[in-house]
Amino acid sequence: MTQAPKARLEAVALTYAPEDGAPRVVAKGRGLLAEEIIERAREAGVFVHASPELVGLLMQVDLDERIPPTLYLAVAELLAWLYRLEQGLPSSGLPAVGPARDDGANDTQ
Repeated sequence: MTQAPKARLEAVALTYAPEDGAPRVVAKGRGLLAEEIIERAREAGVFVHASPELVGLLMQVDLDERIPPTLYLAVAELLAWLYRLEQGLPSSGLPAVGPARDDGANDTQ
């Protein structure tokens, strides 16, 4: 019996400033580069959320480009969830998140 190959880690970092009009992709990578993106985010106190489907779509966006309108709703829901989490309000719509874990699953920091 053989095991399926482990999926290669991917990570995308977004930034948002109102003057941009939409969030921009400021970093993305696979494997070791993805690990570095996640580690730097954690060191900076930036929330990390595992969403393979969304990351897969964001990996298609060029660096320093705004996300496409087709992703506005998904990213807006994620940003609203992060806002509620930062404000200590009950989160809804996205799964509960636990403390940082080494496997990267549903991390917050």
